[in-house]
Amino acid sequence: MSSLFRIYAALLLCLGMNLAQAQGLESLSSGDAAAGLKEALVQGADYAVGNLGVKDGFLGNKKVRIGLPDSLKSAEKAMRMFGMKDEADELVESMNRAAELAVAEAKPILMDAIRKMTVKDAKDILTGGDDSVTQYFRRSTDKPLTEKFLPIVKKATARVQLAEQYNNYAGQAAKLGLVDKKDANLDSYVTARALDGLYHVIGEQEKALRQNPLGASSDLLKKVFGAL
Repeated sequence: MSSLFRIYAALLLCLGMNLAQAQGLESLSSGDAAAGLKEALVQGADYAVGNLGVKDGFLGNKKVRIGLPDSLKSAEKAMRMFGMKDEADELVESMNRAAELAVAEAKPILMDAIRKMTVKDAKDILTGGDDSVTQYFRRSTDKPLTEKFLPIVKKATARVQLAEQYNNYAGQAAKLGLVDKKDANLDSYVTARALDGLYHVIGEQEKALRQNPLGASSDLLKKVFGAL
């Protein structure tokens, strides 16, 4: 039996859970607790990648749609005022298309994070707040996903000549303290926003599952998260 299937027993001994929570978890076997947690992680990853890693996954979703940084909104308005509406729209669309292409490649890294989950990780998820699943993914996948996304984003934005203009303009603005340095490079900016969007959607799924476990897609998830 793997360490994951002993998570429940270890948690009860080490964490000092409050009585109500412990009573709920006592109704679960260690195998159910581990399997339910893993299923929740897989479901969140599948849903996020499946909904964002497609055409209009970002562009058509107001909650994650990528626009120019707030500090560059005036530049976008100027472009539109001076007859460059098409160029401004093309830049925004290219950023979102790049994010969609990148997120489509995220699943293997998210699945690897699930496989590598430790007893401590599981403890933090089971006893954490409403976003503990999301925070686990962010901690364990932010760096590898950034490395995975960046070249995909670069290739996508390279097709738009305005990307170079963005970097030149934002770079100068950053030197003057008008733009955050992390937003001064288009590819880095889009990569960061793509990750934010991915974790945001995972978080929405997690919150819904915790608030309404009886609406979960499987009996195991209902059982585990209902006990929590």
